[in-house]
Amino acid sequence: MKKRKRSWGTIINYILLSLLVIICFYPFLNVVAYSFSSNRAVLSGNVTFFPIEMQLDAYKEIIHRGQIWTAMRVTILVTLLGTGLGLLFTILAAYALSKDKLKGRKWISGMILFTMYFSGGIIPTFLVVKNLGMYDQLTSLYIPSTVNVFNFIVMRTFFREIPKSLEEAAYLDGATDIQILQRVVLPLSMPIIATIGLFYAVYYWNDYFNALIYIQSPEKYTLQLRLRSLLFEGALGATGNEGLAQQVMAESLKMTCIVVGTVPILAVYPWLQRYFVKGVMLGSVKG
Repeated sequence: MKKRKRSWGTIINYILLSLLVIICFYPFLNVVAYSFSSNRAVLSGNVTFFPIEMQLDAYKEIIHRGQIWTAMRVTILVTLLGTGLGLLFTILAAYALSKDKLKGRKWISGMILFTMYFSGGIIPTFLVVKNLGMYDQLTSLYIPSTVNVFNFIVMRTFFREIPKSLEEAAYLDGATDIQILQRVVLPLSMPIIATIGLFYAVYYWNDYFNALIYIQSPEKYTLQLRLRSLLFEGALGATGNEGLAQQVMAESLKMTCIVVGTVPILAVYPWLQRYFVKGVMLGSVKG
């Protein structure tokens, strides 16, 4: 009886999880199908999971539009710089504040945690960015959000779980704190570093709000801001046709831009998947 109950429970779990996957994955499959479907199929509204009358007109249109590729390069640059700086400062802050010997660490940690719940708001932050000379500069997209408090807490918790005996042995060998961090702690922290790095990369890749506020020059638009312009303002529009055909092509371009903007960051996840779950679990054992 117990085995039967377990088997039925497993079957029910598989069914529920499969339905959840379909619900979550359907919108993306629908977007991909729309991007590859013909204008007539898009107009008929019959596109679901699979492309109908497959064609590549929208992708060819995207390839010939320099704005998208310029925005892609800007987004890649911002993502790399933001992720690199975010990891650097998060590691340094989390490692230092994970040590009991640091005086005032509880007060410093409390001040950092305070910013997780309360912030200055959009207007004060905008004034700070402008007065620092970062307005309409790419630095405004990653400098103000260099350290994420949640990522800091997760990494600090992970560092606390590293056996102190390893660091004490390194101290006896004459290693400094920086050497211990570099040669002992970091090699043991690859799961959490990969996990936090993925968090930062996804944030910077998908962020459009900071670019919307701080960036004015079109050549500095990020991919998500360019995509937003297409979706809500018709910035790219459609060319070569008029009337209804033009609207249909614009709809296909929207879907194609969504695919182009989503696939690169999705391609990163499989390479970090083996670290991802392990890093989150190890970094959340204690508060």
